[in-house]
Amino acid sequence: MVELRGDEKRRYVGEMFTRISPRYDLMNAVMTFGMDRRWRRAAARQAMTGLEGPALDVATGTGDLALELSRTQGVTSVVGVDLLEPMVSRAARKQARKRTHASVDFMVGDALSLPFPKDTFACVTSGFALRNVPDLEGALREMMRVVRPGGRVLSLETLPAEGGIFRPIVRLYFNTAVPFLGSLVAGDGAAYSYLSKSMGRFLSSVALEKMYRDVGFRDVGRRPLAMGSVHLHWGVKG
Repeated sequence: MVELRGDEKRRYVGEMFTRISPRYDLMNAVMTFGMDRRWRRAAARQAMTGLEGPALDVATGTGDLALELSRTQGVTSVVGVDLLEPMVSRAARKQARKRTHASVDFMVGDALSLPFPKDTFACVTSGFALRNVPDLEGALREMMRVVRPGGRVLSLETLPAEGGIFRPIVRLYFNTAVPFLGSLVAGDGAAYSYLSKSMGRFLSSVALEKMYRDVGFRDVGRRPLAMGSVHLHWGVKG
């Protein structure tokens, strides 16, 4: 598959996630061996460390990270936005079945044009979403716009595996096992082939950390998970 950009990438990704939305949660659990829940819990806690107030989850999908935020200390309310109405509908239905400590609202919204005033949220998160936006730097700037001064923007992302003995194993798993599982579980191997290809083309952890700094965040940090194939990145708005 050729590398997609701009509106072409937006259309392709939108159609793909609409197709797989009925099995999206099940596939996440299967291909991560259930570890995705632990990663989201770590992301929510890191995002709200030392903070209190409302939280925003961008490209929320079926809402798992938004719901995790709602159970995190310091969060007073949560909004989850996603470009795709089928994902937002599934997130809202899931919310009705889940226990939360803070109120959660889901709505359709674009990561590149968030429908909120500047300086609104204590933290802004995104989970496994940055690889899919047509303008990565623009998305980070927009997340910075709506977070309060002193607030934190954090991303949880699948990245090219860093060096070490596990790198070939991780690469083989994403290139072969994940598409096979996608065919078996979600009935869409092509969608999960896109996952491995987009992961391989995405920024390294070091490069993404640099982009956070270039955009203007301070106190930038990162934390590897899952043998270096998943990372938390964060920065604070000055």
